[in-house]
Amino acid sequence: MLSARPETAPDFLLSRSSGSVRTQGARTGYSDAAEAAAALREGRAEMIVGALPFDQDADCALTVPESIIREPGPLNPHTYYRTGPGSRLSARIEGFDPAPGEHLRRIEAAVSTIQGSALEKVVLARAVDIAFDPAVDPRLVAARLIDHSPTGDGFIADLTPAGFRGHMLVGSSPEVLVSRRGRAVSSYPLAGSTPRILGDANADRAAGEALAASAKDLAEHAFVVDHITATLAPLCTQLRVPSAPELHRTDGMWHLATPITGTLRDPAPSALELARALYPTPAVCGTPPEAAKALICTAETDRRFYAGAVGHTDAAGDGEYVVAIRCAEVNGDGTAARAWAGGGLVAGSDPHDELDETTAKLRTIMRALGLAED
Repeated sequence: MLSARPETAPDFLLSRSSGSVRTQGARTGYSDAAEAAAALREGRAEMIVGALPFDQDADCALTVPESIIREPGPLNPHTYYRTGPGSRLSARIEGFDPAPGEHLRRIEAAVSTIQGSALEKVVLARAVDIAFDPAVDPRLVAARLIDHSPTGDGFIADLTPAGFRGHMLVGSSPEVLVSRRGRAVSSYPLAGSTPRILGDANADRAAGEALAASAKDLAEHAFVVDHITATLAPLCTQLRVPSAPELHRTDGMWHLATPITGTLRDPAPSALELARALYPTPAVCGTPPEAAKALICTAETDRRFYAGAVGHTDAAGDGEYVVAIRCAEVNGDGTAARAWAGGGLVAGSDPHDELDETTAKLRTIMRALGLAED
């Protein structure tokens, strides 16, 4: 039985170092993103918040909130979730989908397919099923994720509008799908990753440098940058795309990242419309997208909102969406969750390294659940 949570506990939050939004309540819910975007354009909503599913044909989970609070930096979790009665969390692993050995075999088959077909990249994911006793408040998981993140990243989205009553998507994503402020637009895609070597600064730095020089990872990253560039360029009067990616460091991973910035043409699409145009990128799906998605849907259990997007758009069209990675879906009564992690596969991928990468990526959410070491 969950103890009474604070009156300020949000139903949606997106915590970012550049600014955060948290909301409460729901005036209206939308399972169709086009209808939600129309409500913004027509002045029927002050803000739309929520999540877009990996499959663009599936129902969305978007809400017009009753109250909105904006903050200039990352959110500071309530003491109730840090040291108070809401800080208790007891979790155990119930199972895997698929088991690590089966995922390794899927990776091997996918790499073989890439080597012998027109498919250039595919992102395969695996899931971990978790049970809680006592039931968990998803906001506690978000609080822990925000506290563990060096930049205070975290999100919660209520999935009720998509038919998953009371389910919450909780995560901490370092990857910005799109941000819009007036006519200024930006994206920060991540693709090409390697686990950090914590406790050995020299080895850790060498791992990052090796990633930055990896032809395989640079090629994987280029697919994502090319996709975002091709999508945004027709919508912009100018678009700035660095010629080479930079290294981005999280608590457990090194990533290749490219800061893309531009100026939108007038009239500018809203942040929600831009997110719909951009996702899912090759960072979480593959290239060509149709072939990659077909393989994913054949090999995997339904991802639902994993590898989709979470964010907000206000009536002016401004907002921000992050890619829904490093996340878990908590069920309506707080007794179970499913967490995911994936890895991009290309012709030169080593299957064992790719399996290890998913384990490293899972560590972010597993640590917040008390199932991995700090």
